[in-house]
Amino acid sequence: MVASLVTLVVYLIIVGLVFYLLLYLIDNIPLAAPFNTVARTIILVVGVLIVIILLLQFAGLMDGGILRLK
Repeated sequence: MVASLVTLVVYLIIVGLVFYLLLYLIDNIPLAAPFNTVARTIILVVGVLIVIILLLQFAGLMDGGILRLK
């Protein structure tokens, strides 16, 4: 249990760092206002979905992409 918790924390740190760097890159690239907002929204939605999937796998509710309801 402790090993899987450490793995989850490492995954969350790596995912957070990658998405922070993507958001930083989007902010520094000169894009028009609507494209910048759409890109930020897509990045944030994908990040939230990845975190939800990681938490479901940690809870044991998801195996291999299939949601199991107990």
